[in-house]
Amino acid sequence: MLDLKGNRLTYFGHSTFSLTTASGHVALIDPWVMTNPVCPDKLKKVPKLDVIFLSHAHSDHLGDLLELAKKHKPQIVAIFETCQWLESKGFEDETRPMGKGGTQRVGEFEVTMTHAFHSNSIDENGVRLNAGEPAGLVIRLPGGFTVYHAGDTALFSDMKLIGELYKPDVALLPIGDHFTMGPREAAYAIRFLGVKHVVPMHYATFSVLTGRPEQLQQEARDIAGLEIHALKPGESL
Repeated sequence: MLDLKGNRLTYFGHSTFSLTTASGHVALIDPWVMTNPVCPDKLKKVPKLDVIFLSHAHSDHLGDLLELAKKHKPQIVAIFETCQWLESKGFEDETRPMGKGGTQRVGEFEVTMTHAFHSNSIDENGVRLNAGEPAGLVIRLPGGFTVYHAGDTALFSDMKLIGELYKPDVALLPIGDHFTMGPREAAYAIRFLGVKHVVPMHYATFSVLTGRPEQLQQEARDIAGLEIHALKPGESL
């Protein structure tokens, strides 16, 4: 049984999640919401938003950040270069830039930025801009509940260090293949991390993302005590 210590995690589809604390503070990770084709209509209206955590700035992760930030004025956590771009869009007061290995407290959340093997860029009017490096995010919620959002990443053996250092209670892992890990690699990531609770993400949104939770379950069948929470968009833990 996964004890979220009074917090709630909701899946919006693709790689987008909300984190809600017991006191009602709300964060979005990779806020592809209103234009996300798999996000349920009931979630496309965001009534409250205190923090945005961004793993990287590709359009399926940056998503609707600018519109949401204009409406709610949340604090925005991203890697330094992406924050510079956001500041150029008028969010100088909202950005909370950081680098890999660093930790900062943002409202009721504490976040550590970790490595991810991928790329990171922003498409601005047909021009591809360098947005710094992609990242993973270890986010601690009140009560000590810890979430690891791996971002878009390949498998890498230093995930073992992430498990040892930060001891996440749940890992949000991409399984779609093609642009990220597939199910076979994600099963190895679970072994490196030592987690017993996993939520698959970044699959089935587009036809090229062929990995599926049942494949991950098969690849990880030897891991004792593992629970794979294959949330449908709109479902929560």
